[in-house]
Amino acid sequence: MSIALKIALTPVLVWQAVRTRRRMPRLPEAEGAREGVVGRGKPLHLLVAGDSSAAGVGVAHQGQALAAPMAERLAQATGRRVHWRLMAHTGLTTAQTQRLLREACVRADVAVVVTGVNDVIDQVPSHHAVRQRAGLAAWLQHHAGVQHVAFLPLPPVHAFHGLPQPLRWVAGSDARRHNRALQQWVRSQGEAVSLVELELPMNRGLMASDGFHPGEPAYRVIAKAAAAHLAAKLAAQQDAADGPADVESSPAPLPRRRRRTTASARG
Repeated sequence: MSIALKIALTPVLVWQAVRTRRRMPRLPEAEGAREGVVGRGKPLHLLVAGDSSAAGVGVAHQGQALAAPMAERLAQATGRRVHWRLMAHTGLTTAQTQRLLREACVRADVAVVVTGVNDVIDQVPSHHAVRQRAGLAAWLQHHAGVQHVAFLPLPPVHAFHGLPQPLRWVAGSDARRHNRALQQWVRSQGEAVSLVELELPMNRGLMASDGFHPGEPAYRVIAKAAAAHLAAKLAAQQDAADGPADVESSPAPLPRRRRRTTASARG
């Protein structure tokens, strides 16, 4: 979408945004514990951080949301005892999420970050949002002990039926641009940072009553995809740490000694 077109639509977009904020139902964050332990085996500490979708807005209880089901699936997939913790609040941008984590002094082995929609809403340029994600990932790795940071992609905002047109179309275009920038950045980060591959058709059956947040079916799909993604990354890290398998080889045969022959002298 061209900048000129976006500028031309600005009065309409502002009016629709204000009207939507007033009319859209304000759904609460999911109730229930925001930390717990599931599974058996070697401990693994999981952090889930971010905005309202991380906090479980759209469902009643954390057991129907993202973090707790993800931890359960991750424990099953890895055979480990997963200590999980959720740090999220409605309305947080990527930069605000980092501030929240810094103030809480969190520690974890792996982290899943769910941000981006509020970056779009606040009109944070995509390259600024990428820098903020880079700063968040670096802080998690260097100060929170996180070995792997997985980002969720921005959802298909263009399919949010809670947003009117053309606001939905413009916000969806911005979200796609943020996702492209996120994908490009992740590809340059090596094995310590990744992007969860997620195909989520946001039809009415998957979404919450506000037409903006995930419903329980959507959270179930996201939790399954994120847990499988983390399990694969952990397995790859373990394989790399173990190194190539030792190949037992039989000792090389000793060289055969040549018999010396001497000729007898005749007198």
